[in-house]
Amino acid sequence: MSVVAFYAPMKPPDDPVPSGDRTMARALVAALDTAGLGEVRLVSTLRSRDGAGEASAQDRIFEAAEIEIERLSSGPRPDLWVTYHSYYKAPDLLGPRLARLWGIPYAIVEGTRASSRLRGPYARFAKAAEEACDSADVIFYLTEYDREALERDRVRDQRLARLRPFLAAETLPALPERAHSDTIRLLACAMFRAGDKLASYRALAEALAHVGSPDWSLRIVGDGPARAEVEALFERFAGKVRFLGALDQDGVAAEFRGGDLLVWPGVGEAFGMVYIEAQAQGCPVLAEDRQGVRDVVGDGGWLVPPGDRLAYASAIDALAADPDRRAATGIAGRRRIAANHLLPAARATLRGALAPLIGGRPS
Repeated sequence: MSVVAFYAPMKPPDDPVPSGDRTMARALVAALDTAGLGEVRLVSTLRSRDGAGEASAQDRIFEAAEIEIERLSSGPRPDLWVTYHSYYKAPDLLGPRLARLWGIPYAIVEGTRASSRLRGPYARFAKAAEEACDSADVIFYLTEYDREALERDRVRDQRLARLRPFLAAETLPALPERAHSDTIRLLACAMFRAGDKLASYRALAEALAHVGSPDWSLRIVGDGPARAEVEALFERFAGKVRFLGALDQDGVAAEFRGGDLLVWPGVGEAFGMVYIEAQAQGCPVLAEDRQGVRDVVGDGGWLVPPGDRLAYASAIDALAADPDRRAATGIAGRRRIAANHLLPAARATLRGALAPLIGGRPS
């Protein structure tokens, strides 16, 4: 039986901390495992992410990668290497070297190029990410924005394939009828951490301050090191906001089933698994119109201009007064998720691009 080596340099699928990246990594393992390509093995849990652009941290990661390459090269040879999410902050430092050493095909899911990062604190990592893309026989892109850069710098004979972000589910179960509420039940769901996540929470809090309708409540799912900062952002809305802490997958799904609207601006999101998860449960979404985000929102929600707090607040007001519109959009989004963002569609895409590589590189 063929063996598929799987590696996720940003966050391995067995990491204990939930995130969209972990959700996608786990979904990929599930899809590959049932695609008829062979046995899928998680070959390394080395994390290459440097979130601060520190030269010393990158030095340590490069050193750890050399040790890991030596360890893996003395072990069994797989038939295919698949890496999930290689980019300038977390490049794949293992797959390209080992694939060349073993003479096996190499593929990346969500490999991105960022030529602007080839100068500055991430120069070495950005160069490694570019080299990983150059080495790949197949790169699966998840957003149209990523495709543009990959197409521009695509090497000879390299294939690019569209893989829509997906959930690790074969089908979507039937939903219970939504309970009536006199208020619009808003939801936010993301980790509490500095950077883009905190920026999105800040954008949401600022928009809520301009909402005219008094008939809203907000439930926030998440936790993390920036909890105090997030809680402070919503102090002004006493009685309207409830913090639920971190929930497991079933708990998050239950919140989406009971919610009326996911309100997540999406600052810095590559695409946002949370939008897919919400729509799968029939919960429409409200986001800012950002590259990547628009690829997964589609007809399952609404987009407003980035940074426009008044437009975001106006959208909440309009949707609070129109439950029929929310319900119709929730149905449309769920239908699209079922057709394009579950295991059957992903499995077919992966199998179609990867099966020809098993047993040797394309001639």
